[in-house]
Amino acid sequence: MAPGSNFKGNKQALPSKPCAACGRPMSWRKRWARTWAQVLYCSDRCRQQGRQSAPAP
Repeated sequence: MAPGSNFKGNKQALPSKPCAACGRPMSWRKRWARTWAQVLYCSDRCRQQGRQSAPAP
């Protein structure tokens, strides 16, 4: 659910989901428009923590 071209600045209407590492809510960003389904972490720090805590296959 990506916002259309009629976005008027209401950030409450944007989709959000929790960070996989810390659980904080992440709001949709224009930069993530193409990869929103693959975005898991809110920051580089959480991305590093998420990779470290995941068991190696």
